[in-house]
Amino acid sequence: MAIDVASLAARLTVSSGIAAKADIGVVAAGLGLAGQSIAVGDDCAALPDGDGYLLFAIEGFINEFVAADPWFAGWCGVMVNISDVAAMGGRPVAVVDAVWANGEENASPVLEGMRAAAATYGVPIVGGHTNIRTDRHQLSVAILGRAKKVLTSFDARPGDVLIAAIDHRGRYREPFNNWEAATDAPPARLRGDLEVMAEIAEAGLAFAAKDISQGGIPGTAIMLAECSGVSIDIDLTAIPLPEGVALERWLSTFPSYGYLLSVAPANLEAVLKTFTARGIVAATIGTVNAGSEVAISADGNRAVIRDHAKVPLLGLGPTADKSEREDAT
Repeated sequence: MAIDVASLAARLTVSSGIAAKADIGVVAAGLGLAGQSIAVGDDCAALPDGDGYLLFAIEGFINEFVAADPWFAGWCGVMVNISDVAAMGGRPVAVVDAVWANGEENASPVLEGMRAAAATYGVPIVGGHTNIRTDRHQLSVAILGRAKKVLTSFDARPGDVLIAAIDHRGRYREPFNNWEAATDAPPARLRGDLEVMAEIAEAGLAFAAKDISQGGIPGTAIMLAECSGVSIDIDLTAIPLPEGVALERWLSTFPSYGYLLSVAPANLEAVLKTFTARGIVAATIGTVNAGSEVAISADGNRAVIRDHAKVPLLGLGPTADKSEREDAT
């Protein structure tokens, strides 16, 4: 079936998952974060520490999600933070939480989900903040991690290829576009899968990566392109799809394990093999080029989703010094 690239691009351009990412720039500007020594726009703040980095991140969750699926919201509180640390080539150390609920009964499933995820991933919950005397059901979770070498949002460069690595061994957690491939997976496998990103970083096989989040593959690509000051072209026909899943929904999906990596062609095969050896679906889905457009294409048709030079999404821009980057060959 032919893909109507122009219509799909128009819908992606106004998608709520991508639009929500613009809030990052608004808040960053309000806090005066642009241009500071610690780059803003990555999955975690990378703080130089000895011969490596401390990684510090936080996630907050939509109230409707917490109310509709509180156990899974609690699980995700731990899981997505761990994924952010892994996206930067790190390993998690510990998490803390902030929970608001109307009574112990409503707080319990959220706490049980967090506890289950912490045990599965082997990452301790070491404290936090609690208010169970409120009419709001809200959750946020923060994490501390550590990395020897980091993968960043600022180091994609023209000539790289774009890889999508996603665990297809799951299903949608209806009615949301959350692809859940973790709650019934063997803990040892989940922990080993997360090690892949650190292995890639430490081997120098990639320098730029980003966790696929609420904006899906296109929204994550826009953030990566804007932070690195590059253009990205996504080939829709190259994106592997789980059986029975439509392309448009997959493009808007938040997978429990999913990353975009910008990789030098010389390292492409090694990176793909590192994922596929663990049963994770990984494929080249596009190219990184000079410019500022993020576009989708299929069958010779191309449409721009966003030109971040004309319409910034984050408003943060490239701040990293790429002069010291060297590709391992």
